[in-house]
Amino acid sequence: MNHLPSINIVGLGEVLWDMFPDGKRLGGAPANFVYNISQFGLPAKVVSAVGDDSLGQQAIDELDRLEIDNMIAVLPSATGVVDVSLDGKGVPVYSIRDNMAYDFIPMGETLRNLVHETTVVCFGTLAQRNPVSRATINMFLDTMPDGRGRLKVFDINLRQNFYSREVIEQSLMRCNILKINDEELEIVRRLLNYSGLREEDLCKKLLCDYSLDCVVLTCGADGSHVFGRRGSESFISAPEIDVADTVGAGDAFTAAFTASLISGKSIEDAHRKAVEVASYVCSHSGALCRLPESLTTL
Repeated sequence: MNHLPSINIVGLGEVLWDMFPDGKRLGGAPANFVYNISQFGLPAKVVSAVGDDSLGQQAIDELDRLEIDNMIAVLPSATGVVDVSLDGKGVPVYSIRDNMAYDFIPMGETLRNLVHETTVVCFGTLAQRNPVSRATINMFLDTMPDGRGRLKVFDINLRQNFYSREVIEQSLMRCNILKINDEELEIVRRLLNYSGLREEDLCKKLLCDYSLDCVVLTCGADGSHVFGRRGSESFISAPEIDVADTVGAGDAFTAAFTASLISGKSIEDAHRKAVEVASYVCSHSGALCRLPESLTTL
């Protein structure tokens, strides 16, 4: 596909090391998102912070090795670390450590300049658990220009107890695309007092109440839905594949869906591409999976 020089994409939030039983792997939803969306030939940059320690330097070196463009602050804090195990179905179980460098992402002058050039940003809740990074993320979202073609993608990623009603509501008010899975939807239902609604009706209510352009709901083996603001809907059953693990599959889904939308594809086509890419990632170990050209052609 042709490069779109007016497009500038940012993944804003955590960069960390996932500590698996067989070794560590670079992770964090924003880094996974940027790695995947860059494979579609789109300019993207991950914005985060690491510690002034060996793991921080290793993270920067790994980002460079993977050719992930980045704006990483180096701070006097520990680099983010998450202990990960896999259950019998290859689904990750996380034990996330607190007070990591990505909790303190600064809103410096370079980031202030970047925000005005940004057309797409993807963010979640984990990096908003601390007031410092939350303020930076909110300032970025509030300063980023609005208008046609500008996407603020809230890939909610609820982890452990690192979220609150306030963070979720404020993020919903600032985004125009929500990506959520079925388990997270039940948490949002409880926190926002949306009782008595089916999953589909709840998604449509969120769409309406927060003036969103679309809500993406993934339900694992039960498939995925996309609900658009003008009544458009899409459902795709989950393909039958041999799952290696599901680490990073949601981030790959978000990246492929976003890449397709900003390239002018319909919601239905974007949804189809996202399912294909996420399925491919699930069939390979680890989050950072090199995609074949057949999947990155839009």
